[in-house]
This record gives sequence, C-alpha cells and structure tokens, in this order.
Amino acid sequence: MVLLALAIRLALVPFTLPDRLNPDKDHWRFAGETGRIARSLVQGRGFSSPLHADTGPTAWMTPLYPMIVAAVFKLFGIYTKASAIDMLFLDCLFSALTCIPVFFIAKKSFGERAARWSGWGWAFFPYAIFFSADFIWATTLTTLALACLFLFVLHLESASVARWMGFGIAAGLAALVDPVVLSVIPFCALWMAFRLYRHRQPWLVPSLAAILAFAAVVSPWFIRNYNVFHTFIPFRDNAGLELYVGNNGDNWHFAPTGHHPSDTDREWQEYRQMGELPYMRHKKQQAFDYISHHKAEFVGQSLRRALYMWTNFWSISERYRQAEPLDPPNIVLCTSLTVLALTGLRRAFRRGLHATPYAIALFFFPIVYYFTHGEDYYRRPIDPIFLVLAVYALTGFFSYGEQRAPS
Repeated sequence: MVLLALAIRLALVPFTLPDRLNPDKDHWRFAGETGRIARSLVQGRGFSSPLHADTGPTAWMTPLYPMIVAAVFKLFGIYTKASAIDMLFLDCLFSALTCIPVFFIAKKSFGERAARWSGWGWAFFPYAIFFSADFIWATTLTTLALACLFLFVLHLESASVARWMGFGIAAGLAALVDPVVLSVIPFCALWMAFRLYRHRQPWLVPSLAAILAFAAVVSPWFIRNYNVFHTFIPFRDNAGLELYVGNNGDNWHFAPTGHHPSDTDREWQEYRQMGELPYMRHKKQQAFDYISHHKAEFVGQSLRRALYMWTNFWSISERYRQAEPLDPPNIVLCTSLTVLALTGLRRAFRRGLHATPYAIALFFFPIVYYFTHGEDYYRRPIDPIFLVLAVYALTGFFSYGEQRAPS
C-alpha cells in the first residue's frame, strides 16, 4: 500500500513542480510563511520573518515543520529546484505512510476486511494524492501525526503509565507540528481516561503522566516565546489574524484575498510598522468589533463555514465559480465522503463498537474553522477518520464474512 501510494503521488510531482518554483513575490509559492521562516533559520536570523522582509522573531507558526524545510534548504539550497523536489518527496512520503495508521485504525475498530479497504482507499484517495504532490506545507505531516495519535488513543485501554507517557510525548511532538491536533486528541484521551474510571482501573496517574510528558515536550517552545515576546504564547500568535480574515464583511469567498499581510500591501505595511504581536492584537480587536456590530451576520457566516467544512460548498456566484472552477467535483466528493462517514459512525454505534473517539474527531476538529475561516486544505488532517468510517459504511452493504472487532 505504502509503495504504491508513494509511486502515485510522485507521478504527479512533475506536473505540480513548476508552480512551486514560480519566482513571483520572491518564491512565495514555495511554502509561504514556512519557507520564509526556514530561510531565516538557514541564514542565521533565527526563527523569524514569516513574510516579505526581515521583521524579527516570530511565533506565527510552530517550529517543527519550518525546521524540516530549513534542513532541506541547508542541504539543497534556498528555494532551489532540488529543495522543491525533496520537500514534495517528503510530503508524498508522509502521505503514503499514512496508509499504515489508517490500516491499523480500521483493523482495531472494524476488523481486517475494513482495514484492507481503508488502507488501499487511502493509497488512491484524491485529496491525499493532490495535496501531498502539490502543496509544500505541514498538512501531510499533520495528517500522518493525527492519524498515528488517533491509533495511539485507541490503544489507551490499559492503565500502563509508560503507554500514557508515550502518548503524551507523541501528542506534544504533533502539537509542535500543528496545534490543530489539540482540537481532537485531548478530548479523545479524556474519554479513554473516563473508560478506565468506569472499568475501575487506575486513571489519574496515567493521565497525569501523559499531561506531564506533553508539557515537557512543548514547554521549551513556550519558554522561547516568553523570552522573546515577554508574554505567554502557547503555540502560535496569529489567532487574531485568522479571526479577522473571516470576519470583516467580505464574504464572497471562504478565504477572500485582501485581508492578509501576505497578499495585500496595506496589511503588509501595517504588520511591518506595528510588529507581529501588536498587529495580531489589532486584528483580533478589529474582528471582535465587527462581530459585535454584526452578530446576526456572524452567526450566519459561521453556519455557512460549517456547511463548507462538511460539503465544500460555499457559493454559486459567478465571481466565486470563476475563482474555484473545480468546486463541483469537490462538492460531490466531499459531501459523499461526509454522508458515508456519518453513516459508518451511526452503524458503529448501533453495533455497540467503540465509536466515541470517532465522533469526537468528526465533530470537534472543524469547530475552530466555523468561527474563523476555512481553506480547502483545512479538513485534510481528519480525512483518514472520514475514510475509515466511509469504508465501514460501505462494508455494511456487503457484510457477509465481516469480523466484529471487540469494543
């Protein structure tokens, strides 16, 4: 599965590589903010300057993926063809390796047959193929990390302190790749701790071990941010900007241009003059001011964003259709996957299987995007869970010989 998945993804790279090598805006399409921070690291300026000039230290992103890009830049050159090929290879490899946790997640919950179909399904999954072969970003590594953590959660069935501590370490590393994993994993772990409690097994000590291990992994990054910015920044500092991009009155697109310092000179100059933290606070205040004066619109847009996250549908306007010509097939694929996943979840609950972590993953993961803004790649880290449940739903139509996994 992994080898075939990797071959399929790499076959697409020659067609997507030219866009990553586009020199426009000083190679902005080569990893965006991640590439800028990686360049700063290689040039000896530290973890800094996520946009178009040297603007000093940043907490715009968590450190692990920019450090990977920096290592590639160090070996193969900054914004070179060799670096682009290597980064796309790594992203394709991360995506291909995701077949492994997908297989074992399905096997653990739904049996061998569902596992085989899920693993092969991921190898040929269109979103996984496209984004890994085209997009130099943390998305594929985040997807792999979240899938591995979810598999880890399913094995937190004993009160083994070592196992829970290992889970805490893995969760900390994943959060330093992308803190979006924390929208799912803590709640799943809490559910597993409750299961231990319900079965009269020790739960407090294992839970504390996981928390302490997690804190030990992420605290160096917290300490760095406090030393640099003299304020507590747990993971990233750009929440205010993300809230502003989606709540400013411009709603023709799910992520309209002209409100981000990477794509408009007005915002870029404001960011550069104010500095990162004051700028982020200002954007947060602007978003809150807008929301407070447009409460009904905010509720409507939040519902609209929720619909987008589950179906990929945003608008039928002429302007939007011109900007997103691939939306019709995306809507069909995304909506079909959602319907099948929810069907699989319902089937798992009805059969008495251990399905609560799946429900937590599906419903908790997208919540933050309902109130900020969406992107087509934001749902990708949770796609393995959608796929496993969708496959389980499909096996329900051909259930002969199906093995029922223990709950």
